[in-house]
Amino acid sequence: PQLGAYEDQLKTWLEQDSQRPKKQRRTARRLFEDLQGAGYTGAYDSVQRFVKRWKQARPALTKAFVPLVFPAGDAAQFDWSHEQVELGGVVQTIKLTHFRLAHSRQPFLVAYFRESLEMVFDAHDRAFTFWGGIPQRMIYDNPRTLVDAVKVGKARRFNRQFLALANHYLFEPVACTPASG
Repeated sequence: PQLGAYEDQLKTWLEQDSQRPKKQRRTARRLFEDLQGAGYTGAYDSVQRFVKRWKQARPALTKAFVPLVFPAGDAAQFDWSHEQVELGGVVQTIKLTHFRLAHSRQPFLVAYFRESLEMVFDAHDRAFTFWGGIPQRMIYDNPRTLVDAVKVGKARRFNRQFLALANHYLFEPVACTPASG
């Protein structure tokens, strides 16, 4: 009965908290302390039971998990990174190509001093030799060395020389949507 006058306030706070990230939501203890600040003189157990009932009455959000499954030889990913290394006592920035098979997650890396089209060609040749085969699709994060123009959606204008490489090795180049992860 003492909680009755404060139920609307508690519901409002619970609704507000449900919109926040999980780590920023108030616990029942914190809500109890806030209610005490508003004049509530009842017990903590009453607040705790109310919060439990409120959570149970809300429709449960189901967490979904969509497994990424790729058949063997279907796809591989390619990207560049910039790393700091010490060569002969001098700290230098190198460009590192990253390849990863989608099915087995097997990585392959090659380091270069520059990020150029010739390095891309060499890295692909080395990766395919290392894997002992060529995936059907290669997925790219729109590197400037390979993509001349980013169009709407996944439409890209790949570099003409790079398309010759793809035709030689018989793989389909696929571009990621920018900033989609």
